[in-house]
Amino acid sequence: MQRLLQYIETKEEGAIVRPWVWIVMIFLGPIVGSLGFQYYIFINTRSLVRAEAIITQLVFAHRQAETTVTKSTDDPPAVEGLPSPPSDDGSSGNSIDETATPDNGESSSRSEDDSGSATVQASTSSIKSAAGKLPPTPDKVEAKKSDGNLVGKINNLVTVDLGNIGVYLAFLFVCSRTNMASRSVESRDFLMLVISIPAQLILGIWFLYNVLGWSVWVGVASIILLVPVPGYMAKLVQSVQRERLKRTDDRVQSVTEAVNVLRMIKLFGWEEKMKARIGDKRNNELSWTRKRRMLDLASGIINYVIPVITMTVTYATYVGLFVQRHLLANPYQKTLIMHQPLNASKVFSSMTVFDLLRDSIGMITYRLNNIVTGKVSLDRVNNFLKNTELLDAFDEKETTAPFPADLLTDERIGFCSATFAWSKASDISLTQSDRQFLLKIDGELLFQRGRINLVVGPTGSGKTSLLMALLGEMHFIPSSPDSWYNLPRSFGVAYAAQESWVLNETIRSNIVFDTPYEKERYKKVLYHVHTAQWIVEKCFGGDLMENRTIILVTHNVALTRSIADFVVSFGADGQIRGQGSISELTKRGPLAAQIRENEQVMDKAQQEIDAENPAPKSADGKLIVAEEIQLGHVGASALKMYLSAMAGKYPLFFFAFLLGGLFLQQGSVVLKTWMLGYWAKQYDDRPAQEVDVVFFLSIFVAIVFTSIVTMSAAFICVVFGQLKASKVIHFNLITSVLTAPLRWLDTTPTSRILARVTNDVRSVDDSIGNQFWALCSMITSMAMKFGAVILYTPVFFFPGVFVGSLGAWVGQIYIAGQLPVKRLMSNNRAPVLAHFGAAIAGLVSIRAFGAQSKFSAESLARIDRYTRAARNYYNLNRWVSIRVDILGAAFSAGLATYLVYIKQSRAGDAGFLINMAVTFTQMLLWVVRVANQFEVEGNSLERIQGYIEIEHEKSATEDGKPPAYWPASGDLRVENLSARYSEDGPKVLQDISFHIKSGERVGIVGRTGSGKSSLTLSLLRCIPTEGSMMYDGLETSALNLDALRSSITIIPQVPELLAGSLRVNLDPFGQYDDAELNYALRAAGLFALQSEMDEGRITLDSAISLGGSNLSIGQRQIFALARAIVRKSKILILDEATSAIDYTTDSIIQNSLRTELRGDVSLITVAHRLQTVMDADKIMVLDAGCIVEFDSPKELLKIKDGKLRALVDESGDRETLYAMAGAN
Repeated sequence: MQRLLQYIETKEEGAIVRPWVWIVMIFLGPIVGSLGFQYYIFINTRSLVRAEAIITQLVFAHRQAETTVTKSTDDPPAVEGLPSPPSDDGSSGNSIDETATPDNGESSSRSEDDSGSATVQASTSSIKSAAGKLPPTPDKVEAKKSDGNLVGKINNLVTVDLGNIGVYLAFLFVCSRTNMASRSVESRDFLMLVISIPAQLILGIWFLYNVLGWSVWVGVASIILLVPVPGYMAKLVQSVQRERLKRTDDRVQSVTEAVNVLRMIKLFGWEEKMKARIGDKRNNELSWTRKRRMLDLASGIINYVIPVITMTVTYATYVGLFVQRHLLANPYQKTLIMHQPLNASKVFSSMTVFDLLRDSIGMITYRLNNIVTGKVSLDRVNNFLKNTELLDAFDEKETTAPFPADLLTDERIGFCSATFAWSKASDISLTQSDRQFLLKIDGELLFQRGRINLVVGPTGSGKTSLLMALLGEMHFIPSSPDSWYNLPRSFGVAYAAQESWVLNETIRSNIVFDTPYEKERYKKVLYHVHTAQWIVEKCFGGDLMENRTIILVTHNVALTRSIADFVVSFGADGQIRGQGSISELTKRGPLAAQIRENEQVMDKAQQEIDAENPAPKSADGKLIVAEEIQLGHVGASALKMYLSAMAGKYPLFFFAFLLGGLFLQQGSVVLKTWMLGYWAKQYDDRPAQEVDVVFFLSIFVAIVFTSIVTMSAAFICVVFGQLKASKVIHFNLITSVLTAPLRWLDTTPTSRILARVTNDVRSVDDSIGNQFWALCSMITSMAMKFGAVILYTPVFFFPGVFVGSLGAWVGQIYIAGQLPVKRLMSNNRAPVLAHFGAAIAGLVSIRAFGAQSKFSAESLARIDRYTRAARNYYNLNRWVSIRVDILGAAFSAGLATYLVYIKQSRAGDAGFLINMAVTFTQMLLWVVRVANQFEVEGNSLERIQGYIEIEHEKSATEDGKPPAYWPASGDLRVENLSARYSEDGPKVLQDISFHIKSGERVGIVGRTGSGKSSLTLSLLRCIPTEGSMMYDGLETSALNLDALRSSITIIPQVPELLAGSLRVNLDPFGQYDDAELNYALRAAGLFALQSEMDEGRITLDSAISLGGSNLSIGQRQIFALARAIVRKSKILILDEATSAIDYTTDSIIQNSLRTELRGDVSLITVAHRLQTVMDADKIMVLDAGCIVEFDSPKELLKIKDGKLRALVDESGDRETLYAMAGAN
């Protein structure tokens, strides 16, 4: 440009090179530069996508090696004295089968000497002693403080943090992928920041020196003086971003927890309260987002001001103006330094270079912010990988020792003088209760190979801990030099948890799991897993289990004693009371009385009401429906949703203020460029001494100041609109999910919901708002620059429109390919999260089966599908960039040709117009890119909108609020009640009518599919119903759902619990004092199972893992009953647990229900055992959705050929049941 303008200034005098050469360079220069840059980005993208995949798999693989216990010093004290582990399984009813899945190697350990810390290592796994370990480093202790929200943190690591790392790696070319996690950023080469940008700065300064002489060093000095400012801003950004991500973790954890227990939230009517809790977390997160945006504004101003200051002081030095103040005659006197004319060729050529310097400095600021954001996220990933507690088998920090020869080939299964803990005893970050529980095995405990071994004991005694220790899930602490434990894995090990862990796959896939499918064996397995009695007799006692070592944790000794060869009995104190055969244990020692007492209860044979009914076969065996992929452009309604939320109540004012500020700001930029051209023309018309430099510099500074003020005002307007939109959209999304019907929850996997509240909400918070701001800024900039060109050269209106139209056409082709790829990329992310969630939930089972490699391979396959889409998504940008750059170069070269050969403009005007044309064409590329990117990111809005516009339950109204005194009694009258699970589905209840008086105890019995669960859901209006239900005189259909459900309490078969203290679970929203909560625990029978003096007793401050996974089923039932007592509901629905709880706990719960409930509380029990309801006031017998019998048990047993009588007569304890009903 300098040579071209010099040619115009000198009127061809002394020109050696013709102007068409410079015009060709104006055309070819941007194209060549674009090709080189796009190729660099292409290579960088390949590294970026690979790095994302590697980090994702590292997080997954590391989680597979972690312990199932992750505690935080910020959490409430842990449950003291609870042997049960926080795992995917229950604390009872578990079993280990030694010969299920092929897996080479053994899980064994043995202490070699008194010094401890010796390790026995098998072919594929090793267990290390914890003795002699050094305390953890302060970094590790600090890291554990932030691990309380593990579920939300892992979701954030593979969504939000990985996205930030992706931006980080986009600017930092990855040279080496080895040891990425451990070396953090050491393996990266800072090409852009270390080579490209410094090269631009050096070349720019060199060119300015050639144009403006030594005055450029004054500008360089100003840059050096101001360089610390962006560095200081980067530190502020880093600290704010770190705090922001912590708040994001909190929000995601709250949402994850709410989604995981959403059924409980709905059944208890907690939607509004949970929404308020999540809303508080969201507001806290957005407050830090606002701080980050303000720092972005400050960084942008610094980015803009530093080059302006540099240009101002350089021009001032070059033209020779410095002002000195004197107290004498002349108050102001000009001191000329260089006194050189600032003509057009120098102004516009140097301006281009100053713009380049501005972009480089801006890129440093922008990339420092991105690098800081990515570095914070990478540190979080690195911290997770390095400072979380691993199982002994995976902890490479332990010293290792070879297996003793005798143990390497040992086929014994058991322990010798071993002690186990859930967390390492030396970890100073653990709470007292974590260090208190130890599973101690004195002497030798050997299970019999090829036989059935029982592990029995009361609830919470440590039965499951024994299995977990044998599987290597607990930390081994040798008690003596001869301590060891051993579980041979050469023939495979299978683990069946009490709480079923299943994948979102077909039934066959879940049964076959990691073994080849054999049709005949598969049919045989299905045939042998029927009812409990059938399983014992045909499965455990059949040929399928022949020569297999079975370790079975059970409460039902009466049912299994006939097949048991060896029994291990635990006491309530967690110590092993005895071991041997059934006959030996019942003949000797203090255990004899305990076992005989249990047998007296267990001998009351249970008649299982639920029988097997074959379910209709579905299309693919899956309940979860496949996620739809939208086609075409993002819907206008999704974009309207965002813009409406952003503009708020006054959209016209919002957009008028925004666009007005942007037009003023861009007008100032154009005016600044024009003013410099006008200033340069003054040197063509008059001597340099007569040019009023003070005036022009003052105008220049005033225009720059106006530009900064108007830009800041518009940016703040967008920021507050963006925060408002983020808040509203997140609120609507959470409200929609919380008010969704149960059927939608059953068919929608948690991973899809979490994908909306993590990745998609992140796009709303960051990408979409940023793209909207950039799009508005660039459109106004294009409009102003194109207007300036047309104002001077109207003939270029049509070429400009033509180039713009071609750019829009290229953009349409680009978006047509980009949008489907973005949608595919988004939809391929959810399966990765789903697989993470499934693997975390079943971690113990996966490790027991030795299926880590299978799940790792599946993880890699899903990551690969996502990676392929991601790489194509990024590479499509290269295609559009090159084509739009060609269009822009052609427009700029065409305008230069017109100005030189046709119009023959003055140099100042030509420089101004070419500058406007170049920036216009640069904006053309970015407008196409940003517009398309805005629509692509709008896919997140589309996905969120899809979950906002789902079917919802009836909204609360003012008329739906019941009187303050309601309910005063538990009276329930139902007439002609019909129900179905969907509006067009079949009826599951058929016009049933009944009346339950206040205080009555009613049992509901019936075979599988008879409608028992449907009736309980109908009473809570969880499914569509017809007919009338009067609760304490009020029609329930007219009541708000939260009012109805908060007045009825249901205790499900497996209660759901929240992560946190026991107090939080009994009273999540702080409505009751501790005295009431302790009374509820005492009334529910908790204190009957533990001593008041026991240091390890459960208290209100005891910590509960998510879902109550560190509790037994019995303990969860007790806490659920205590929660029901706290709520003081007039109707209590109990979905009775089957053999999942031991009989002592079951009798305590039943006794509490009989004695602690007030006389006006109606109890409805959905029975799976006749024994539970035979002393009820009435029994309701359901069949095919109809009430076939409803009366007192005594009267129903008098009915010849009656349904209840038939069930009782088929029972093995007929006389006992008749006696309970008073019908002897």
